[in-house]
Amino acid sequence: MKTSITDSFSTICIIFLILGFFLVNPETAQSQNFDNWETDLSKKSIDLESLVKGGPPKDGIPSIDEPKFVQFNAADSWIADEEPVIAFQHNGISRAYPLQVMIWHEIVNDQINGTPVLITFCPLCYSAIVFDRRIDGKVHEFGVSGFLRHSDMIMFDRKTESLWQQFTGEALVGDYTGTELTVLPSQIISYEQFKDAYPDGVVLSKDTGYQRTYGQNPYTGYDDINNTPFLMGNIEDDRLKPMEKVIGVRISDVQKAYPYSLTKESIVINDTIGQTPIVVFHTEGARSALDASSISQSREDGSTGAFRRSVNGQTLKFSYRSEKIIDEQTGSTWDISGKAIEGQLKGKQLEPLIFGDYFAFAWLVFWPETELYQL
Repeated sequence: MKTSITDSFSTICIIFLILGFFLVNPETAQSQNFDNWETDLSKKSIDLESLVKGGPPKDGIPSIDEPKFVQFNAADSWIADEEPVIAFQHNGISRAYPLQVMIWHEIVNDQINGTPVLITFCPLCYSAIVFDRRIDGKVHEFGVSGFLRHSDMIMFDRKTESLWQQFTGEALVGDYTGTELTVLPSQIISYEQFKDAYPDGVVLSKDTGYQRTYGQNPYTGYDDINNTPFLMGNIEDDRLKPMEKVIGVRISDVQKAYPYSLTKESIVINDTIGQTPIVVFHTEGARSALDASSISQSREDGSTGAFRRSVNGQTLKFSYRSEKIIDEQTGSTWDISGKAIEGQLKGKQLEPLIFGDYFAFAWLVFWPETELYQL
């Protein structure tokens, strides 16, 4: 058991986050920042001064490289039904990655049915993103660098120590500069919703090899619409409050953001991006991971999903009636995972889109050309 950081880690982490920027000024100590790195700094697509030390050093936030999984009956004792999990299904295998674990590790190097995957969560942007961790056919392992850019986690691959932007999956510095990881569909829903949608699923275990206060939020109060993003600097895009959450959807090179203030009210939004008919769901469900000190007691934010709204060549239109998501063509009932659970289309699955729940400042800085949904 690794015990280099004790249960007081939450306090230490916050102190690091607050002091790290002032202890190492990126504009005057850039060479010191890379003293223990083997990154080829001659290859880069950004100014190195845009990389800010967030506090913890390289691997100071340890990735989970040999994840263990447990059945629901083993996880029920330590994760509440309303707690948020990253739900990921691939090749018929379904796994839940509780944010109460991800918030302390940020990266899980996993493998599902022969596919090496990278599960990531940046608390500062509320960005949960899953990638295929193969590059040019070779499997790579990733870690947390300790650097931030636009308040977003910078990852690194352990082979070349290239630096990767978590929000976009693009390598910014090092041998792989310009390479982009393939994003795989995932969503944040409640633990209870995951169990209902994926009865054969499993849950990332708390047996990580590290001692952490899993279930506690080390960023208490950060998820506040009136808050200021950590180490973000000047925010030039004022279309939304920086800390308002949005459902961000990407289809090819087109992006669209759906503010929570609208999606919570509408619950179901039928829309079209480019030529693609889509539907966005925002139901009751998951709590925020970054509100109260105890995640199980945090504010209820709801659960979201975004899907192509075509089945067997038929474009469906959805509505929310009698506390159910129903398609108007067949009257079938659908759940937050995009699966028909009652009616003529029972068992059918909507195709998931690449989407996520993010703080607005992060979505707008990385996708400034995004369209904003309006009622």
